[in-house]
Amino acid sequence: MSTYAIGDLQGCYDSLRRLLDVCAFDPQYDRLWLTGDLVNRGPQSLATLRFVRGLGNAAVTVLGNHDLYLLMLAYGAMQGQAAPRRSEHTLDEILAADDREDLLTWLRAQPLCHVEGRDCLVHAGLLPQWSVAQARALAVEVETGLRGANFRELLAHLWGSEPAVWSEDLQGWARVRCIVNAMTRMRFCSAQGVMEFRSKGETTSAPAGYLPWFAVPGRRSADHRLVTGHWSALGLRQTENHLALDTGCLWGRQLTAVCLEDGRLFQVDCAPGESACA
Repeated sequence: MSTYAIGDLQGCYDSLRRLLDVCAFDPQYDRLWLTGDLVNRGPQSLATLRFVRGLGNAAVTVLGNHDLYLLMLAYGAMQGQAAPRRSEHTLDEILAADDREDLLTWLRAQPLCHVEGRDCLVHAGLLPQWSVAQARALAVEVETGLRGANFRELLAHLWGSEPAVWSEDLQGWARVRCIVNAMTRMRFCSAQGVMEFRSKGETTSAPAGYLPWFAVPGRRSADHRLVTGHWSALGLRQTENHLALDTGCLWGRQLTAVCLEDGRLFQVDCAPGESACA
């Protein structure tokens, strides 16, 4: 059995199928770890969502910020208002699908982070103050709400970038929002864990006083290998305690898979623009 970790798909269904052929992926024996952002901006979000759901236990995916945006859009959730419809989103096909509710219910049931042995799968990263065990416990707080009867109220309070720093004293929706933003949106933070959400470029573009989250000295999750996506400008990064896999398929670069057991690397080229997944 092999476990193939794959970076952000964002609706690039055809590229995913080509990559799985290159890996010789067999769902009877192998597993996929997907870094989140299954949907949005690419042209085949519905096909991607249906395919991953159809893999059942052969696939593990975590929630990314675009997956949560789909849920907010679908349920009209932004503190009692409709989530803003960004011009570049490609989610209408999902929202109009006959199996929409089955797909959205399945998506709500996916974790924010997933841990097996030394490996921790999470879309963006973990705050430097969090151990992996603590992060998993915090993720459960959010996951329980997303799967519960009052999930619409939770979605209604996710929008926004505050609070930008974690505290054990945080309560209510501020606590939920901070956990979600760290795990699905963070790239840079200060040594004290203050998050900065505007910068999206390479690591050298960090604002004054900020570092890539994984470079903060003394990061408590460094005893695990974090498997992440979200940061296409970072690209492929393979170290003992970090495997970054968003290699910008949507932007005409590559879709990447790494076998977690032996480090084998697989990539397929992607074309830019609307034909990114053709």
